[in-house]
Formats: sequence, C-alpha cells, structure tokens
Amino acid sequence: MKATSAAKTRLTLRVDLGGDRSVGPGKIRLLEAIRDTGSITKAGIVLGMSYRRAWLLVDDMNNCFREPVVAAQAGGSRGGGAALTPFGKRLIEQYRAIEAEAHSATAARLDELEAACREPKEATRAKAHAAPRRRTIAR
Repeated sequence: MKATSAAKTRLTLRVDLGGDRSVGPGKIRLLEAIRDTGSITKAGIVLGMSYRRAWLLVDDMNNCFREPVVAAQAGGSRGGGAALTPFGKRLIEQYRAIEAEAHSATAARLDELEAACREPKEATRAKAHAAPRRRTIAR
C-alpha cells in the first residue's frame, strides 16, 4: 500500500453552538481577514465573497455571542473600517487552539485514511471503467 502526501487529507472543524449558531473555518478566516485588512469590504475581496455576504456573516457572529466580535466604524472623511473586538481576537485564538488539538488527536487516523485512498488518477480510471448507472423514471 502506497502512502500519499498528508497535505491532501484534512480535518475540517465546525463548532455548533446550539440552534442555527456555529463557528467554522470560513467565519474564522473572515475574522482573520478583517483583522489583517481593517475592513469588512477588503476582507470580503481577499476571500472572494461579496460585501453583503461578509457583512451578514459578521452580523451573525455579532448576534451569536454576548459580546460583539467586530466593531465597524461608519464611513466618512476617514473612510470607516472595521476592527476585531478583544472578544473577536479571543474567538480566533480559541478556535485555532481547538483546531490544533483536534488535528493532534486525529493525526494518526487521518494518515491511515490517507494511505487507504486511491490516487486521483486511479479513482478516475476506476470510474471510467465502471458500468454506466441506469436511471428509472417514475411515472
């Protein structure tokens, strides 16, 4: 059995907080981009999402917790902007720590799963030789 690069297998972590509330890699990347750019608009651009989508995610997080994660300043002569609150910075730290602990705890199992995977070319070739699936149409 041939082992492949561990970089192909990854663990994605989402923390469900009850109800429809959750924090996952996308929201954390958005917070990090806001931290780095000082702007919801610029963070959205960096991540390839619209301002509206970025703003809705920030609004969701601000309403999810007792404390806001992002403080936005209105535009004007100074141009506005956004900054993480101390709680927003702590949220990133907590999430990244949970993520690192989960990766450490599962590394051996992820390596085993990776080693059991077919190479991408093998998977494509196996699909090409598989019998075509037949669909039945209900009448």
